[in-house]
Formats: sequence, C-alpha cells, structure tokens
Amino acid sequence: MPKFNNVDLNLYRVFDVIYTEGNLTRAGEVLCITQPSVSNALARLRDTFGDPLFVRTSVGMTPTPVAQNAIGKVRAALDLMRSSLQEVGTFLPEESDRIFRFSIADLAELLILPELLETLSQIAPGVSVDCRHLNYEDSLHQMASAQLDFTVAAQLHRKEQLAYSPLLLDDYVCVVRKGHPALKRPLTLESYLQLKHINLSRQKQHETYEDRALYKLGYNREIALWAQSYSMAPNLVRRTDLALTVPRQLAIRSKLPFMELPFHVPPLELFLYWHKNVDLDPAICWLRDQILSLNLELSTS
Repeated sequence: MPKFNNVDLNLYRVFDVIYTEGNLTRAGEVLCITQPSVSNALARLRDTFGDPLFVRTSVGMTPTPVAQNAIGKVRAALDLMRSSLQEVGTFLPEESDRIFRFSIADLAELLILPELLETLSQIAPGVSVDCRHLNYEDSLHQMASAQLDFTVAAQLHRKEQLAYSPLLLDDYVCVVRKGHPALKRPLTLESYLQLKHINLSRQKQHETYEDRALYKLGYNREIALWAQSYSMAPNLVRRTDLALTVPRQLAIRSKLPFMELPFHVPPLELFLYWHKNVDLDPAICWLRDQILSLNLELSTS
C-alpha cells in the first residue's frame, strides 16, 4: 500500500522527469543532479508507491502499470503547485531588476536584440538580458532546470515539455558594397557564381542554406572567406568585392545594397522556445508577450 504520510514533493518532479526521459542519466542531467541521486530518489519513490515504477528494458526505463496510472495525477499535482506559487505574486516590469537568460545565436541576436532592448529600456529599465550561445542539448537541459528562460533558434527537436511560437520568417538576398560592378544588371545564376563569397558557417561545404540549394542544382560557389560572425561580415563587404548571402532583414540593417537571389533558398525560420514548466510564471509570460509583439518580419518580403 502506498505510504504518503511523509512524501517529499520533490520526488514527484523526479518521477515526472524519469517518466519523460526513460533514462536515469538523462533525468539527472535535466534535474542537474547526479545519477546516484536519481537512483536514490527512485528507491524512495518505489518505497512510497510499493511498486518498482520503472523497469530496465532494451529501450530504457519502462514505466510499470502503476507508474502509467499515476503519471497524469503526478503531473496535475506539479502543475497545481506551480500555479499556486506563481499566483501569489505579480510581475511589475517597471520595478523589476530580474535577469532574463536566453540561448540565442549570433544571427538571431542581430535580428532581435536591438528591438527587444529598446522596448525594455522604455518599459522595464531595471531588467537585464543575459545571452548565451548554447547547443541544443544544453539549451534543453538548462530550460528544464530553470537556468535558462528562452531559446531562440531556427529549429529544435520538438519535445513535449517545450512550448514555442514562430518569431521570424525571412528570405535571403545577396549583399555587396556600394558601387559593386554586379549592381549594374539583374543578378543571374551565372553572375552569382562568378562572384567571390563570404561563407558564414562552421563547416566548409554545403552547410549554409544557399550552399545546399546550389548543391541540389549541381553548382558550387567560390568561397573566398569562411567566417562565423554575422556582425563582422557586413564590414568586410564594405571594404572588398566579396558578396554575402544573408536574410533580408540583416541586409536592410547593414545599409548595403542587395540583390534578389536568382535561385530558390528556403527562408530563415526562427522560433521562440520556453519550457512548459514556466507557462504560468508572470515574468516569463510578460517578456514572451513583449518579444512576440516586436516589429519583426513574420512573412517573406
């Protein structure tokens, strides 16, 4: 018979994460605790429920019928606790000194942060933003453990614990310096391939959207420079004859002339991600609304 007289409510969180991850090591990473600590918590859960709850199989830690029956109620209890705790306070942006933490790539920083910081300076002057460049796994784990509030990314593997909203959809154009000879006539595929290009990628072959599109057509462009910084690239274009293929919004902000691409490149899609655990956090809801109301282009031009 289950023993609920002295239940540590933190064990419910462990139960939920083990059920979601199906692996004790990954559960520990999400919870930011060691695997032995997860095992100890599972032992206490088993004692509480009087059932193994999870059994090791070839596909991971598989929930028993008791666990399957309990998970809905456990998650409902966790949601109720979060809601109760979050409703006791409200978020006053004009008085807050909260630090909001983002995982956001270089390109997304350039496209989103100027508008966001301008908005915050006017309505929440005490609020700060901490931006980090994290990979997918680190972003997911840090959002789950409340070390990170939001991730702005082109694509994350959709997980049931993540919520998301479209943030930006933008097509690509070719940027060159003022007075560049290529500006004298419409850009064709042939003239595009005759240009020397800056490649903004960590890899040297077929990694960017435009390179993949060209590769499918059977072409390669000439790369004169491989770089990783979108913020640096426009300055290089200003001082050279190199061409740069970037999202239209970045081209507009660079104040450099640009041309329409003569071949199809899939548009850049950016999404705002957050963990469902913070869906009812007043501060998170407020900032999410501010971000989603920014004057960003949500359709291709």
